[in-house]
Order: sequence, then C-alpha cells, then structure tokens
Amino acid sequence: VKTHLQAQTLSAVAVGHQHDHENISGAFKSIYKQHGVAGLWRGVTGAVPRVAVGSAAQLATFTSAKDWVCERRVRGNPPLPSTGFGEGGWEGLTGLRFPQWFGEGSWAAVLAGGMVSGVAVAVTMTPFDVISTRLYNQPVDADGTGKLYRGFWDCILQISSKEGLLGLYKGIGAVYLRLGPHTVLSLFFWDELRKM
Repeated sequence: VKTHLQAQTLSAVAVGHQHDHENISGAFKSIYKQHGVAGLWRGVTGAVPRVAVGSAAQLATFTSAKDWVCERRVRGNPPLPSTGFGEGGWEGLTGLRFPQWFGEGSWAAVLAGGMVSGVAVAVTMTPFDVISTRLYNQPVDADGTGKLYRGFWDCILQISSKEGLLGLYKGIGAVYLRLGPHTVLSLFFWDELRKM
C-alpha cells in the first residue's frame, strides 16, 4: 500500500505503473477487493530477505568496526614517547607510539562503528529494496500475477540482465541517508544500554 501511494503522481509526470488509489483506506479496499489477502502480501518475498540480511550485516559489522576504529592510530600527529614495552606493530618497529583515533569504550568510537555498520547495511539491503519496490509496484493480472516479474528470482535476473548488477544498487545514496542515521542511533543506544 505504501509503495503504491508513494509512486502515485499526476499522469503528466508519472513514471511506472499508477494504481490510482484515492487514499490509504481506499488502497487497502481496492487491493483486497481485487486480489484478496494475498494481494496485501505481494512482494513480501523481497522484503523478508531484506530485513534478515540488513539485520545480520548490522550486528555482524558493528563490534568489528568499533574495535577497528579503536585500534587505529593517528599518524599525522607528533608521536608520543615510547612506552618501552615494544608492543609490536608500529611501536615495535619504530619505538614510536601514536595516539589512538578513539579511546576504548568512548561514545565517539561507538558512533564511528555505527557509521561503518550503516554503510554495510546500505550495501546489503539496497538490492532487496530495489527488488521489493519493483515487485510491489508492478501492474498485475486479474488473478494477481505480476505482469513484469514472475517473482523474486525472475526480478533479480531481469534487472541484472537488462541493467547490469549496478541496477540492483539504484538509490543506494538515499538508502544510506535513511538507514545510516537509524543504524548509528540504534547501535549507539544498544551499546549504552548494554553497559547498564
């Protein structure tokens, strides 16, 4: 319903199929009347993997990204005196110790880790967003069968063959602008609540 209403516009500037719903309740009634309950669930085959892959990417990358930014050292600043312990890595080779980007457990490290995780979420979810949008918004036959795509795999194959693999990443900038702040804030609050 949301995708139908978002894609709807004046016929002079319309792109793609127009469903001509007057409002949200009219959209629900129209879809239910024409296609039953199944019509309200059309496109879910693209939405479920989207959420699963996005959540997996978010949780899998956050801790690693946070640890990675905490381990990084600032090379442009003057080095600090060596601790004399020869900790390996840069200090072990040069005897110099550079300050860290972020201290362990700092809120800035959590935000930076969330930003990196947000990129991973956008990269993994965008193909599923494109597929879901195409499946939701395609015109359908009287029996509810899509006129453009037969299903999830057919949609992937058609986009890949006609538009190339980058066709699956249309709108990735907008996806990051939506998911990036959500990911950063969600992970920041999750990390803070874990400390309680």
